[in-house]
Amino acid sequence: MRTDLCDRLGIEHPIFGFTPSEHVAAAVSRAGGLGVLGAVRYNDPADLAAALDWMDANTDGRPYGVDVVMPMKAPTEGSIGDLSALVPPAHRDFVEKTLHELGVPPLPAEENDQGVLGWLHSVARAHVEIALEHRPALIANALGSPPADVIGQAHDRGILVAALAGRVDHARRQVADGVDIVVAQGSEAGGHTGEVGTMVLVPEIVDAVGDQVPVLAAGGIGSGRQVTAALALGASGVWMGSTWLLTSEYAEGLPGQTAVSRALLNASSSDTVRARIYSGKMARLLKSKWTEAWAAPGAPDPLPMPLQNLLVGEAHRRISAADDPEVVAMPAGQIIGRFDTLRPVADVIADIVEEAEETRARLAK
Repeated sequence: MRTDLCDRLGIEHPIFGFTPSEHVAAAVSRAGGLGVLGAVRYNDPADLAAALDWMDANTDGRPYGVDVVMPMKAPTEGSIGDLSALVPPAHRDFVEKTLHELGVPPLPAEENDQGVLGWLHSVARAHVEIALEHRPALIANALGSPPADVIGQAHDRGILVAALAGRVDHARRQVADGVDIVVAQGSEAGGHTGEVGTMVLVPEIVDAVGDQVPVLAAGGIGSGRQVTAALALGASGVWMGSTWLLTSEYAEGLPGQTAVSRALLNASSSDTVRARIYSGKMARLLKSKWTEAWAAPGAPDPLPMPLQNLLVGEAHRRISAADDPEVVAMPAGQIIGRFDTLRPVADVIADIVEEAEETRARLAK
């Protein structure tokens, strides 16, 4: 399974593990892949700094990455109060009415906040500054090319830059902007994702930019057979996210994951839906009573990013605290239907590598 990208990054397997959990990210790196910590959940950059300090101390000197969410062009944000004022009262009423009907209680007053501010460009820039003070081998951006100065700062420190692409034109633009790795993310993936399936998208992007930069395959990948298929399509490795949601390390340090784990364990590959209700941009989520409420007749249209997150941020925290597997707000890809038990990250990677080797041997015959 080793590719040139492994040598470039100093990893054993071309497996990139995106996760909001520093425990999972560190375990992926220790197991020979590249753990990539999602920074968007850290409202306070100091909390991200603490998580990266922990990563530095718990990855056995192995490389890791950091994923941020920032558009290339800085939007006009204003203050949080100004942005919150743009959220229509009817949308707030709908959210509150829905939570009441679903039996989701309010949070204690001292726990209320303004949602996940990491969707804001200014907060994402602070995340980048914190990351550059640590030792990531990679900075990835979920919204395509980061701003040019961010790419320059990363390159000045010898850090590679990756960007997620859901279309060929996105990939070409990212390479022109100076991105080092393109993540070709098919529609099967969890979180922000486009409409083109992985089997079609990966070879399209490889043919378009693969002679200039390495391409990672993402979306619907959770086994050694699928990793082998990705390499056969021309990818230099795989970017996996939903697979780690059902690892024993995922719940460490992330409150409210008991209900999420139960919901994921009972889900099939058909139990996800693409919608804009999570952040304002199209994302694949686990189906639940929460997603059904937003799809019901009379539900309002989701707001654009970052207003949608300001609208639902507290609701997501309330849902998490309610610990009800039928009411979850969770990005998840179609690959979740493959898993029915919680397992350590190291075991998952070992099985992927073993199955990939068996698959290549079988094909060689």
